[in-house]
Amino acid sequence: MTTTAPGGPLAAELPFFVYGTLLPGEPNHDLFLRGRTAGERPAVLPRALLYDGPGYPYAIEGHGRVHGTLLVAAPGVYGELLGLLDHLEEFLGPGHPRNLYERVAREVELPGEADAGDGADAGHGAGESVRAWVYLAAAAVTRSLRTGGVLIPGGRWTTGRS
Repeated sequence: MTTTAPGGPLAAELPFFVYGTLLPGEPNHDLFLRGRTAGERPAVLPRALLYDGPGYPYAIEGHGRVHGTLLVAAPGVYGELLGLLDHLEEFLGPGHPRNLYERVAREVELPGEADAGDGADAGHGAGESVRAWVYLAAAAVTRSLRTGGVLIPGGRWTTGRS
């Protein structure tokens, strides 16, 4: 089940699942995350597809898996980090017509040690699952991607770019 919650102090303090320019080694990681995370680890978003965008990817609901990183906010900076990410992802509030992305709470899989490889079944085993904020493409963007978007095979943005 997917749920959306507004920003601000009433938002659940969930970790964040990132899959594009916020990944370690990507341009927005240092700009937005340096000094603001207490932990980062590989994770997989099930039931999602990844599409190429204009310099950044979009994840949408679908029959696939998106690979990324789970981020835990450092103590005392959750509100700041949430605001920064909402601004970066152009999330103005649940269902807002000008949203580029919707921030939704989804179950994210944390692969166990035996699952952490790059094989076709990586992430399907004994790892745990946690609820996290994920920025999925907003409704209008999703419709456009489904009709004319470029799907990234394997759900890994860093390996999907040319």
